[in-house]
This record gives sequence, structure tokens and C-alpha cells, in this order.
Amino acid sequence: MNQSFTHAPVLEKEVMQLLAPMSDETLLDVTLGLGGHAKRFLEMTAPNGKLFALDADSKNLEQAHEVLLDFDNRMELRHLNFGQITDLEFPPLDILFADLGLSSPHLDDPERGFSFRTDAPLDMRFDRTSGITASQLIKTSDEDALTKIFRGFGELYPQAKRLAKTLAGSDVLTTFHLKAIVEQTFGFKAKSLMPQVFQALRIAVNDELRSLQELLRVGPTLLAIGGRMGVISFHSLEDRMVKHTFRSLTTPVKDDITGKVAIAAPFELLTHKSVMPSDEEIERNPRARSAKFRVIRKVS
Repeated sequence: MNQSFTHAPVLEKEVMQLLAPMSDETLLDVTLGLGGHAKRFLEMTAPNGKLFALDADSKNLEQAHEVLLDFDNRMELRHLNFGQITDLEFPPLDILFADLGLSSPHLDDPERGFSFRTDAPLDMRFDRTSGITASQLIKTSDEDALTKIFRGFGELYPQAKRLAKTLAGSDVLTTFHLKAIVEQTFGFKAKSLMPQVFQALRIAVNDELRSLQELLRVGPTLLAIGGRMGVISFHSLEDRMVKHTFRSLTTPVKDDITGKVAIAAPFELLTHKSVMPSDEEIERNPRARSAKFRVIRKVS
């Protein structure tokens, strides 16, 4: 399917200011998307900066490669989910960056099944070459499993069990079919719950939180001294994980008796609270509304 998509990198100005790419640095972008942030990284690390980039979506890689053709000799693109970062080897990194938001094709291409605004097969996989679809997940999950998904990933606490009981083991083949079931189940409340239902299934299908956990565990160990790691998250489950991990890495160990620092923290926090988009950016790009950006730097 040939289709063009508009793409606006979220928090582009803030990302470049805080991560401060410099000439000849080595970078890893684990969520390449359509290459918006990556292009700026490559421009700012000229003439010899090196970019490694990952994406779980092969079509994203194809489109991003076209955007980045001018930098072909300074980049290496890999079709991988960042949850597999443990299996990869990189030189010491000056910058590690993750933008956890959905890329434009995921939302705008009706074939992908991510949005309840258009009818499509209920797929939701980032990598359509592997894994099960959201439709298959519903069909093969019992009530308890779906309840955990809707509670844990959609934060649907009062409604999770009721929806899970309705859906468990059923054939829900399209986004509009799922939308209709949610509407029948919750009536006028369905409109406000719909984003959480779709979010929960998407996170489960792509094992997103386990992948983020692995990134937060391994990513900081890949940084050179002075290296920066930045993560843009888009919902509270992600941001909570990033916040707690970064706080842990930047908190020194203190002596129980004297209260003095016994072991200095190996990282420093460059964002003492999350950086969020300006009103002007949200007006230009409403999808940026819920973005939160946090950054740490390796000091020892």
C-alpha cells in the first residue's frame, strides 16, 4: 500500500537541547519511526557521527531509510524491537534515545488496526512478521487473563472484569467490532473508556512494558562517561517506570549513621521534572499532548 504520512517529531527542540548531540558522537535511536529525530541527530553529529537505529516495524525502516539517504554511510538500521537490546553489541554510546509513542503510520494507516476511529482488521502488532494479533489474543485468552490486561495495561479497574467476561474467547475481527462491543457493554461511558481498551490490548500484543523494562535495565550500561539517555513516554505506566529507574540511578548511597554520601550516584538527572510540549506544539501536533521527556547523564 503506497501512502504518505505527515510526521512531526515530538519535542524536537527540547530533545536536541537536552541530549545536545555533538560532532562525531555515537548514538542509538531505539525507536526510529519515520526518522524525524534521527535526521536531526545525524545533522548535529556531522561530519563523522554514527547512528545505530532500531525499529520493530519493517515499513517504518523502509520509509525512514528514504528520509535518511543522505546519511547512508553514517548509519546502521536494524529491524528489531528494543526489548531485544540485550542481544546486541554497540560501541560506548554518547546518546541513547527512545520515543515510545506510536508512529504516524500506526495511527493513520487503517490497515494496522491501532485506532478505533477507522474500521480495520484488529491487528495492533508493530512487527507484522511475528506474534499474534489483538484479535487472536482475545480469542485465545480466558476471562482472568483479559481482566489482568485491561486492569494492568488500561487501568480499567472497575470495568475490566465485565469487559473481559464479554470478550473472552470470542471472535472479534475488526476495530469497529470491538468498538461496538465496548459501546454495548458500557453505554454512554464507552467513549471515554475506548482509548484505554485499545491501549491495553496494544501493550499486551507488543509486550511493551517488558520491552521498556529491558531497555531501562540495559540501556544505561551502554553509555560512555558523559553519555546521555533520554526517553519520551506517552502514558502513566511508561512514565512511572522511567521516572523510578532514573531516580534510582541518580540517587547516591548515604551512610546510615552520618547521612553523608557513601557511594556517589553513577548518573545525574538532567530533567528534575518531566519536560512536556508547549501549547504551541500541542496546537501544531495534538498527538504530542501527553508526551513526557526525561534525561539522565552518566558521570562515573
